[in-house]
Amino acid sequence: MTRFLMPLAIFLTIVVTLGAGLRHDPRELPSALIGKSAPKFSLPVLTAEPGARQTVKPQDLLGKVWILNVWASWCAACRTEHPVLVDFASRSEVPVYGLNYKDSPAAALQWLAQMGDPYVQSLVDADGRVGIDFGVYGVPETYIIDARGVVRYRQVGPVTPEVLERQIQPLLRQLAQGDNRA
Repeated sequence: MTRFLMPLAIFLTIVVTLGAGLRHDPRELPSALIGKSAPKFSLPVLTAEPGARQTVKPQDLLGKVWILNVWASWCAACRTEHPVLVDFASRSEVPVYGLNYKDSPAAALQWLAQMGDPYVQSLVDADGRVGIDFGVYGVPETYIIDARGVVRYRQVGPVTPEVLERQIQPLLRQLAQGDNRA
């Protein structure tokens, strides 16, 4: 009798563990950066004139809340998200910066010309190193960085109107009121 109890106990343990795993949303990927300073970088601006050395660093953005949207012209999900970002950027006071991830500048510029440009500036991350520093799993991903340069939110996958309404805009209102506990 006891020889059947051990396999049964192991089987029940496996079933409970697998059942607990099924309750988790696979799109919710935790970020080690939440509550920590945004990674340091200095990246060229996509729209800078050839030969110009225009760069942006997170330190340049201290003192204001900003959004970093990781995108690429080759990204199908970015096409879905893009009209939402264009609309949001047109009516929001929070600046949206783009991080053009592992893309060719010519393709990125053409894509923005066709789709619209929601970004204050789009930064070129040609080799993907800054994306790696942010922990990017794939594009699109979006981060909210507070006025002190601390990452407060990470959206994996496309920003949708629902995500804007339920998560991003309430957090932005909190941060605008100076609530850095968000």
